[in-house]
Amino acid sequence: MGKLQLESENIQEGIENVQESVESIQDDAQVWIDKLIEFGSEYGLKLLGAIAIWMIGSWVIRRIKRLLDKAMDKVEYDESLEKFITSLVVIALKILLVVIILGNLGVETTSFAALLAAGGLAVGLSLQGSLSNFAGGILILILKPYKTGDFIEAQGETGHVKEIQIFNTKINTMDNKEVIIPNGALSNGNITNFTSEKFRRVDLVIGVSYNSDIKQTKDLLLKVLKENAKVVSEPAPMIVLGELADSSVNFYVRPWVHSPDYWDVYFQVMESCKIELDKAGIEIPFPQMDIHKKS
Repeated sequence: MGKLQLESENIQEGIENVQESVESIQDDAQVWIDKLIEFGSEYGLKLLGAIAIWMIGSWVIRRIKRLLDKAMDKVEYDESLEKFITSLVVIALKILLVVIILGNLGVETTSFAALLAAGGLAVGLSLQGSLSNFAGGILILILKPYKTGDFIEAQGETGHVKEIQIFNTKINTMDNKEVIIPNGALSNGNITNFTSEKFRRVDLVIGVSYNSDIKQTKDLLLKVLKENAKVVSEPAPMIVLGELADSSVNFYVRPWVHSPDYWDVYFQVMESCKIELDKAGIEIPFPQMDIHKKS
């Protein structure tokens, strides 16, 4: 009898222990449920708000991108510049959207913004030269002081523009050498564009002897210009006596041509003037040295 009573007490104690464990688990579960309810009530709306902000913000960014693309197409910027500016604006807007969402969730964004600023400053200092060329490339593509195919002189180099890139410009010289010039130097230096205007003046100096007839010489030079098909009548060509030099009378010959015809006319007129002056017996003086020998 005593043994049965002992076993009954053990069973009863075991049941009580199980009940206590169940109650402890229930209490813990209730604590977690309360915490979840508290978290949901505190952050649930914020999380839903963050999702809503992301969806609305993404839609707004897509709309801004479409409007920016249309605006770029109307202005007809360089295609590479259009894509670059569009992607830069989209990335900046997405970073701003993320910062707004983090702020809505209660995350301190001041330190985050400071970190971005510090990182941007460090990158800017390390890439100072490249950023200068990058900014120069954007200015060139926007302001268009020259375009592909133009004949320019800049930074001591002369040639046709082969390609305009974000960081540099490639030109081909007259003897077909490729020269790569940083855009930073180009945007801050002097640029002479020989093909931006429709007409260009050819400047020649033709010297004849002091014995030559001035009127005859001018008429002959004017005849050479009129016979050249690439010399335009408007603006009218000009021939004037420009200088009484030490050994020659120098005439300034100034025909106007279409810009692409400059070098053709330059060489053609120079050759034709020599041929016609020789035919007319008009002497073109050249340096001479008289040597006298003492006996």
